Amino acid sequence: MKLIAGNSNRPLAEAIAQNLGTSLAHASIRHFADMEIFFEVLENVRGEDVFIIQPTSFPANDTLMELLVMIDTLRRASARRITAVMPYFGYARQDRKTSSRSPITAKLVANIITTAGANRVLTLDLHAGQIQGFFDIPVDNLFVGPVFVRHVRDNLSVQGKLPEGLTVVSPDVGGVVRARAMAKKLDAGLAIIDKRREKVGESEVMNIIGDVEGRDCIMLDDIADSAGTLCNAAGALKAAGAKTVTAYVSHGVLSGAAIDRVNKSPMEHLIITDSIEATPDVIASPKIKQISVAPLLAEAIIRINQERSVSSLFG
Repeated sequence: MKLIAGNSNRPLAEAIAQNLGTSLAHASIRHFADMEIFFEVLENVRGEDVFIIQPTSFPANDTLMELLVMIDTLRRASARRITAVMPYFGYARQDRKTSSRSPITAKLVANIITTAGANRVLTLDLHAGQIQGFFDIPVDNLFVGPVFVRHVRDNLSVQGKLPEGLTVVSPDVGGVVRARAMAKKLDAGLAIIDKRREKVGESEVMNIIGDVEGRDCIMLDDIADSAGTLCNAAGALKAAGAKTVTAYVSHGVLSGAAIDRVNKSPMEHLIITDSIEATPDVIASPKIKQISVAPLLAEAIIRINQERSVSSLFG
């Protein structure tokens, strides 16, 4: 087995390697003067089971192209199997036509990853589960929910018991299934934020379905980009009498003014994973905390390598 890291999130790749008790394969990624990507593996990979660790986060086009070049290189170097480990799958939000003449870019990305030569994909919390069906190769879509549940129990429990009135909140209708699953594991209540999005990148909270007054609320979402939805929802929950509001998000994209927005919001904390490498501003934020999914990904990688079931990691 070989682990190869791209430039997108090397700290995560190194943490995965450490969890597996191995090291990253020697490789070179550099750019020509016009920013063309050149990749070279500096050790033998013939007949190896190779895992490329490369979330396609910002800059999405560069990290995606880098992944494709690495896959093609390994295919031509006679790797036995190539698994694209994409903790964050860029373009996942474009999973359907939203207007008469718009693309389904998630399907396009699935096609080009397959054409480049990947044999399977390992990812985390896809924005839409049906994206697995866009691929003609196996896709393992792991869920971060169990990691979040452990974090909640470790940080909110008092003498082994969670606080009374704990409520899991979905910040939109689309995330209800995810929130319901977490609420069931925590034996907590469930609430839903009904919002109306007036235009791209902005959201307006309209109504709260469920009782949140005097309760500790945990918002759960898969992606925080502008963080507008989360911050508006946190404000609405506080206005409705919520005692505390903490958000758990699988992928902290946090672009533009998102970090400043979070720092000024009524949320106590925003908990994100390291599926996307934290920027200095994220690290410096007093409200944003990052927890690692390296152990989860490492366990999935070793099971795939040993041809063992990974289904127990899905729940």
